Amino acid sequence: MRLSFTVGDVRNAEKSLSPMDIQSPQCNNTSKDHCAEGSGLLALIIIPVLLALSTVVVATLIVRSVCCKRQAPAITSVSTSNGNAGKSDRSAGRDSVRISTVSGTLRSARDALGPWEIPGDCVLEEVEFLQTGRYGPVCRSRLSRAGVTTAVVVKTLRDSTSEPDVKEFVDWARFHATVCKNENLVQMLFCQTQRLPLYLVLEAVSPGNLLHFLWNIRKGDSGTSSQSQHFSERSVYMVAKQVAAGLDYLSSEHRLIHGDVAARSMLIGSGLSVRVSGLGMAFEAWQTGKVAQRRAAEVPLKWQAPERIMRQPMTDRSDVWSFGILLYELITLGDPPYPELEPLEVFPQIQNSYQMKQPENCGGPLYDLMKYCWMWNFKDRPTFSAIIKLLKSYTHLAETKALCSQEDMDIFEYSKRAGVFP
Repeated sequence: MRLSFTVGDVRNAEKSLSPMDIQSPQCNNTSKDHCAEGSGLLALIIIPVLLALSTVVVATLIVRSVCCKRQAPAITSVSTSNGNAGKSDRSAGRDSVRISTVSGTLRSARDALGPWEIPGDCVLEEVEFLQTGRYGPVCRSRLSRAGVTTAVVVKTLRDSTSEPDVKEFVDWARFHATVCKNENLVQMLFCQTQRLPLYLVLEAVSPGNLLHFLWNIRKGDSGTSSQSQHFSERSVYMVAKQVAAGLDYLSSEHRLIHGDVAARSMLIGSGLSVRVSGLGMAFEAWQTGKVAQRRAAEVPLKWQAPERIMRQPMTDRSDVWSFGILLYELITLGDPPYPELEPLEVFPQIQNSYQMKQPENCGGPLYDLMKYCWMWNFKDRPTFSAIIKLLKSYTHLAETKALCSQEDMDIFEYSKRAGVFP
């Protein structure tokens, strides 16, 4: 039952009950008791009526206020629905309300990311969950456009995130659009930052993780290509030059440090093409101007330069030290560095000028380059541009016979010896 009283109704009621319109008995001086008795009866009637009407009006206003509040989200949901396929009007409304809370962040990125927004004729198909990344689900998918299908990786921002998370994710997209333009860095193809869900579309590189690729060669995995099966010292030079080129681009063009140079942070594709990945610390430095000590300490000790272990400022030459460790990983098909030492034993040993022994199948020039990267004083280490020149000049000296290892790689034993915990 709906109440329809208004304030006007109350006022009219009050007028209708005014003393001028009430026919009360005429009093005279001789009947004072009778008049007093009549006035009391009138008061008993009028006052309860006025109180009842006031209560009804107040209740009506409260009911209307509650109803309006309950209807507001439904109205917003309908009026802000963007009509995306696969969404109900209600879910689209919720997305629009959420996106409006970060509209300032998205507007600020529109100019930079506008050309990167995924076109309407692109379709993501066969989406398959891979893992949970820093910002949310990471999926494998296929991007179809104009009859051409490309394998991609989709990094999505988790649902129901706060405005700071949205800002950081949009900055992550801007980082890819601004910094990752070199052919030896992992590439962003498209992004979606103007409506929910927010995501990045990155190129997919297969076989993928460089460390796993090396382990598969060690096992003689039949799934690797013929070129991968014949992975030689010369192949090490080819891979190392591409990694050095990507790192040189970061340091020379953007004054950025990678911070986690290792085989596990690189991607390898067909034809031994390499992409530098694992750019989290470079992004943090680009975004804030520094890398948090906590984040820097997450890198396993066996890959850290001495100055990093001593919590001194990192430089591009700190990456050079780690690059020397990467060369060791490549030539040994993924052995853990300093295999004879526990992680906590490494720093005291290198303080006493300890260096890893020359690996089997490693030529003199390649081992000399490793030791050059492991100079204690970072100023004595080569730059990446110098490393590229050295690799080019030494390539013709490298062996072309396929590398092999008789030892199977046990992932749990590797984690223990390398200080990398799964």
